[in-house]
Amino acid sequence: MRFEFTGKNMTVKEGMKERAIKKLSRLDKILPEDAVVYVTFSEVKHKTKIEVSVPMHKRMLRAEVLDEDVSNCMDAAVDILERQIVKYKTRLRDRRRRGTTTLTNDELQFLQPDEQHDEVSAPEIAIVRTKKFALKPMDAQEAVMELELLNHDFYVFRNGWTDEINVVYKRKDGEYGLIEPQ
Repeated sequence: MRFEFTGKNMTVKEGMKERAIKKLSRLDKILPEDAVVYVTFSEVKHKTKIEVSVPMHKRMLRAEVLDEDVSNCMDAAVDILERQIVKYKTRLRDRRRRGTTTLTNDELQFLQPDEQHDEVSAPEIAIVRTKKFALKPMDAQEAVMELELLNHDFYVFRNGWTDEINVVYKRKDGEYGLIEPQ
């Protein structure tokens, strides 16, 4: 594994890097050897925020944790990433067993036997509700107003200018985000 560290609003000290490498080495057994782990440290309101991203075969594994203690942040981030990796491996195994699709060489290499995590099964994902609604053409500002009126976390709409499907969402910091297709 290769690590890349970044600091936002703070400098990343060698001790922090060493501690992060030590904690993230737990993932060494599960991740491919050529994996790149991006770790971002930032300070938010006197707390430490750690974001760990691992780009993998058409997927992005990501954990974001906010805590007062850097060590607790790293432990929580590693736990989140382990769960995501196990879930991804289980899905690949299920796809392989069903034989409905062929896996790429990268995915097959990622599925090498793994004693520690073979027994863990991913939880069943069940869709409990389906909604259908008409998409009204509007701009992003109108969509944010609809989002607030409905008191939801996101709102799907058809952009009046581009005629594409867009999503506005409320971010954790209270601001709004817009998702546009490429």
